Amino acid sequence: MARGLPPAIFLMGPTAAGKTDLALELARVLPCDLISVDSALVYRGMDIGTAKPDRATLDAFPHALIDILDPAQSYSAAEFRADALAAMARSTARGRIPLLVGGTMLYYKALLDGLADMPSADPVVRAELEARAACEGWHVLHGELAEVDPASAARIHPNDPQRLVRALEVYRVSGLSMTEHRLRQQAGNPDSDTPGAGQLPYTVAQLAIAPSERQILHSRIAHRFHAMLEQGFIEEVEALRMRGDLHERLPSIRAVGYRQVWEHLDGRLSRSEMAERGIIATRQLAKRQFTWLRGWDDVQWLDSLDCDNLSRALKYLASVSILD
Repeated sequence: MARGLPPAIFLMGPTAAGKTDLALELARVLPCDLISVDSALVYRGMDIGTAKPDRATLDAFPHALIDILDPAQSYSAAEFRADALAAMARSTARGRIPLLVGGTMLYYKALLDGLADMPSADPVVRAELEARAACEGWHVLHGELAEVDPASAARIHPNDPQRLVRALEVYRVSGLSMTEHRLRQQAGNPDSDTPGAGQLPYTVAQLAIAPSERQILHSRIAHRFHAMLEQGFIEEVEALRMRGDLHERLPSIRAVGYRQVWEHLDGRLSRSEMAERGIIATRQLAKRQFTWLRGWDDVQWLDSLDCDNLSRALKYLASVSILD
């Protein structure tokens, strides 16, 4: 870890692993400011299906980057990076420690490594790609990506539509693959190890939490999804639909759970089918999060099933001089 830089803490892990609970425990005993790293929690009016902390919790433990956007808006990793760096700078200026908590791994990577300068989104190209996927299947688009950008295709799973569409969109709009964009930017900045980096100016301690037994996480995911339904998840999505300006191609409505409830309200899925597919989609999300984390460097893992994770986390933070 770099010395002489202000400290920051990343608390990562799959969905339903207990990240928020541990973050609150840390915030009770450390001078931390909480910053959300979640691509769905940014949206106002999307509370139940995102497992957003309740109002009492947010009043007691404010989180930056929660409820900052309307669901009709999009939010990129680059925008997150800018917002997170600003929130971290404010925290550091107060003599406190930024504690970033959430499971959107692309956002963490953007913070750590920066982002290559990619072309802006093109709604027409994106809609065309999504329409093709609906007719031909995502595997066809993944095959197309493998032809024009094998390196990106190797990184992006065929069941990860958002990243798949973005990679093809970049190629369609610019005529260059994502890989080529990164290589060109790196060539223009040979002193940087990472294309377009702008390395994060913090000494970062990285924690990850998850149950040691995968089946327990699956059980938690299923239990939480059914609990969301009981708490009014369907009614929450109904309220979003009634606005009239939202549709299922938006990133907000494509969020895990929301997409399945939207399809149920469209009459395309029964309630039981919706619940089953929502749980499966959440498990797939957790699997992708694990895949990201398995390739992560310098991560201290905690077991959600342990009863002393706070003390374990504090011991680790002290060992890497975060608490000096």
